[in-house]
Amino acid sequence: MAELQTGPSDLAQVYRDHRLALVRLGFLLTGSREDSEDLVQSAFATARARWDEIEQPLAYLKRAVINQASDLHRRRAWERGRPVPEGVTEIPEVDETWAVVQRLPRRQRTVVVLRFYEDLPPLEIARLLSRHPATVRSDLRRALARLRKALT
Repeated sequence: MAELQTGPSDLAQVYRDHRLALVRLGFLLTGSREDSEDLVQSAFATARARWDEIEQPLAYLKRAVINQASDLHRRRAWERGRPVPEGVTEIPEVDETWAVVQRLPRRQRTVVVLRFYEDLPPLEIARLLSRHPATVRSDLRRALARLRKALT
């Protein structure tokens, strides 16, 4: 049986295969192409230092992008001396519901993006966010209720 290679070339392959999807995720969470590129670069740089220890590279990288996007929102809000903004406001609409998705609270927006834009099941979302599946389902229900109300 062949041994699983986890060296630098494996990291390079994961980068080639998944960078664009991770940039898209970062963009959906931050609304900025530049920020999303930075988040992904940072996630890969962090992963590189401990690549041999990471069992599920894609899950690790997605979680890193999500966490760094949250950190970015908090840092910018702190720098401005205001509460964390509830929505991203400086991007073109991805589809007709995107403007409403932008106004969701950050946790709800993250769950909606992972569920409907990344097509992840709730259990995988819970694992990525280190949250209980019932909490993820609850956030998703609340987000969908807000979306329904805003779109009717």
